[in-house]
Amino acid sequence: MSLYGLLIFAAVYFLAVASPGPGVAAIVARSLARGTRGAPAFIAGFLVGDLIWFAFAATGLAALAQTAYPVFVAFKYAGAAYLLYLAYRLWTAPPQPVDESAATDGDGRPLQLFFGSLALTLANPKTMIFFLALLPTLIQLESLTVAGFVEVALVICVVLPLVLGTYAFAAAKARRLFSSVRAIRNLNRGSGIAMASAAVAVATR
Repeated sequence: MSLYGLLIFAAVYFLAVASPGPGVAAIVARSLARGTRGAPAFIAGFLVGDLIWFAFAATGLAALAQTAYPVFVAFKYAGAAYLLYLAYRLWTAPPQPVDESAATDGDGRPLQLFFGSLALTLANPKTMIFFLALLPTLIQLESLTVAGFVEVALVICVVLPLVLGTYAFAAAKARRLFSSVRAIRNLNRGSGIAMASAAVAVATR
């Protein structure tokens, strides 16, 4: 794959990842309420989900993915249910500073976070549209070599963690501006509402 084509893909993919959607809402809401603890596992689920969608598109399995619609419906509702669970945890979380909250974070188990964000990514309409509809206009998938496949996968592995990691870091830093108990409680509840809104967006699309 040419360097120019790879840069074009990287730029478009960067914009797609950075644009608002359920995934961005989830990572920002959780980081506002919990800080960066658990963020690597949470972001890893999004990354693996994008790589799975890319593999479907690049290997000609997009049609198979579309015929397996009931499976993706199940993922959609699983992802929405997980977001609602996180929303409930954020709404009911005690108003603690970031460090204390991280120490008692009951929904911060890495595997739980990983599989939750993976289910969300596999069910995210924005991700499906990018890889099944937009990607073929950027890359000639029928002539993509193994080397080209690896190059694109590497771009995904760099861009997505960079973008979502920046969101998580910025949100965690913003949380530190809230020092009073009341402000932190309102922040937690606001984050819970944002998470619940993301769940509704996933479930209704």
